[in-house]
Amino acid sequence: MSDLTIGSRTYLQREKNPALPPPRLTSGPLAWVRQNLFSSIGSSVLTFLFLALALWIIPSLIDFAFVKAVWSGDAATCRANLDGACWAFIRDKFDYLRYGSYPIDQRWRVDVTEVVGAVLIFWLLWNGAPRRNVAALLFFIVYPILAFVLLRGAPLIGLPVIDTSLWGGVLITLLMSVIGIVFSLPLGVLLALGRRSQMPIVKAACVTFIEFVRGVPFITVLFMANFMLPLFVPDYLTPDRLLRPMIGTALFSAAYMAEVVRAGLQAMPKGQYEGAMALGIGYWPMMRLVVLPQALTTVIPGIVSTFIGLFKDTTLVAIVGIADFLRTVETARLDPSWAGPTISPTGYLFAASFYWVFCFGMSRYSQRTERRLSKGRKH
Repeated sequence: MSDLTIGSRTYLQREKNPALPPPRLTSGPLAWVRQNLFSSIGSSVLTFLFLALALWIIPSLIDFAFVKAVWSGDAATCRANLDGACWAFIRDKFDYLRYGSYPIDQRWRVDVTEVVGAVLIFWLLWNGAPRRNVAALLFFIVYPILAFVLLRGAPLIGLPVIDTSLWGGVLITLLMSVIGIVFSLPLGVLLALGRRSQMPIVKAACVTFIEFVRGVPFITVLFMANFMLPLFVPDYLTPDRLLRPMIGTALFSAAYMAEVVRAGLQAMPKGQYEGAMALGIGYWPMMRLVVLPQALTTVIPGIVSTFIGLFKDTTLVAIVGIADFLRTVETARLDPSWAGPTISPTGYLFAASFYWVFCFGMSRYSQRTERRLSKGRKH
């Protein structure tokens, strides 16, 4: 009970009024729709236009991809059905799209490599996982050696050597992406720190590398790595034909990553540097413990955008003769035994779905991580 005095009278409240729910248009789904889709006249017009576009495209896509699709059978069955996708073609070529020309009796090595890598990545990305430092040690140090031995082969332990010219498909795309992502971030951080360095030689070298690499197309970097890299080393140290584009991909992505990280470093308040130096913290501990964690958190969207671009740019390695996933799709659709008008659209639709799943997954995980890390910065 509570008292309320007005003038000479006192009113006594015997029962507490129940808490009323918030207005329907200030929270919940209706509020989100109003705020994000119909916040203004222009926003409402765009919402209706995109809705109309979706209603025009999506039913036809669903009809082609699922309703009228051919799920089993042979090429003749697909040629008889011109209105739907030929998923029987994907089923028949699925192993080739995954492994390329990797020997059939040795493909278990690819499966083991991918499963171990997936487990370690899940362990690293799971926020509540125990001993994530152990996962990082295994993924960045032990796993590359294990993957090399399994995929390439080691006669001493009974694994025949598989030439990299036989590798292809999803194996190449995932391998190029993981190598590029794993090496481009630390290299980008070092280049960004070097560009902001007070040492003229270090700064000039980093600026020259970043501006040169960012000033040429990715295809040029791949050609240089493939044809010019062997000229700078002895014949017995010539990198493998698959290692060359990997090096070019990592260096190209590192140059763009350096600019993303540099933006995060420039956004840091000077007080963070001054406070760390006032406590007597050295340069490298200051960067590792104070500056870089905050700077990288700030530019998470840019980092993930670079990763997504790198994942999609791996398709360009086909120019130097590497049979990545998209190249195997191209090769498979040219098989005369599967000639038909719906084979190419089906292959490209499958490839687009593959790339979308991985890119969308990276985007959603980055948004979740950004929201989790930004909670501590909200006032």
